[in-house]
Amino acid sequence: MIFRFELLGADTGSKARLGLIKTPHGDIETPVFMPVGTQATVKTMTPDDLKSLGAGIILSNTYHLYLRPGHELIQKLGGLHGFMGWDRPILTDSGGYQVFSHSELRKITKEGVKFQSHLDGSYHFLTPEAAVNIQEALGADIIMCFDECAPYPSTYDYLKESMELTLRWAKRCKDAKKREDQALFGIVQGGMDRDLRLKCVEGLVDTGFDGYAIGGLSVGETKPLMYEVAGYTAEALPGDRPRYLMGVGTPEDLVECVALGVDMFDCVMPTRNARTGTLFTSFGKLTIKNAQYADDPAPVDPECGCYTCSNFSRAYLRHLYHAGEILAMRLNTLHNLHYYLDLMKNIRKAIKENNFMDFREDFYNKMEVKKC
Repeated sequence: MIFRFELLGADTGSKARLGLIKTPHGDIETPVFMPVGTQATVKTMTPDDLKSLGAGIILSNTYHLYLRPGHELIQKLGGLHGFMGWDRPILTDSGGYQVFSHSELRKITKEGVKFQSHLDGSYHFLTPEAAVNIQEALGADIIMCFDECAPYPSTYDYLKESMELTLRWAKRCKDAKKREDQALFGIVQGGMDRDLRLKCVEGLVDTGFDGYAIGGLSVGETKPLMYEVAGYTAEALPGDRPRYLMGVGTPEDLVECVALGVDMFDCVMPTRNARTGTLFTSFGKLTIKNAQYADDPAPVDPECGCYTCSNFSRAYLRHLYHAGEILAMRLNTLHNLHYYLDLMKNIRKAIKENNFMDFREDFYNKMEVKKC
């Protein structure tokens, strides 16, 4: 079997799990955070940068790559791995979230979604079969079912119809899949309704997928509600398959949702925040553009061993940011991704040593006590 998930251990004080995902392009240690490379690049980073930071897998976006430069071209040039010079695992989303986020530009039918390109206004029709076909051409190791991400809040009737549509589309995605060297994940929808979520889990498990994702969260609901829904959904999913929480989130989200049994995460937060001057540290967020750092000789985080913190001061980083230098975005992104990937490495170590809850307590104590 080309794709396999091995459960290596668990923390007895929580539901945190330690695992290994085997793919044609290498193994992925879980829990894992996937840097987002929307358009076949993690912004400002080279593949060697990502490897030096310890990235085991990255995510790319089907919707954007379908529109530009096109999946046929990428397939012709060696698939995503060859196209972007990345020889480690890749996950592609189905494009569903991006289509649905442009609500004014799309129309949903039972067959699929008609949408208008945000680039040039051209019209396209995306079906579950087309979403799988595009992702097979892109050549990712893990591909996602086409689903509908319902807006928050939504009525029960809308959520029920949306969830049932997601289940039908998931079955069509599985039927359409031809490549044996790619894993297909189903996506759990149902809004914030427990019964609909669990019914969606049941339907997806009956169909059978290589892994399962929790979609439709971090869309405007409160943090406690997000954790509640993620928790009971993860618990209902099969224990012998990876559990992927899509589009989440903050460092606190990663710690909390690992404790709930989630294995995989992605989010634009570390890269997007880096480009706007917000840096993640062991003591909380630091806004490098603030005047208080104008003559500060200290590194961003004295406890961080990344290239940025090892070589440059807060004063220099603030200068670069206000000067509009490209290096500002690059150094900030290096730091933020190092922080996220190092956090996940330390989480895995804590689970392996069966002291994850002590790690969690220390994580929050540092946030409360340390001052920047």
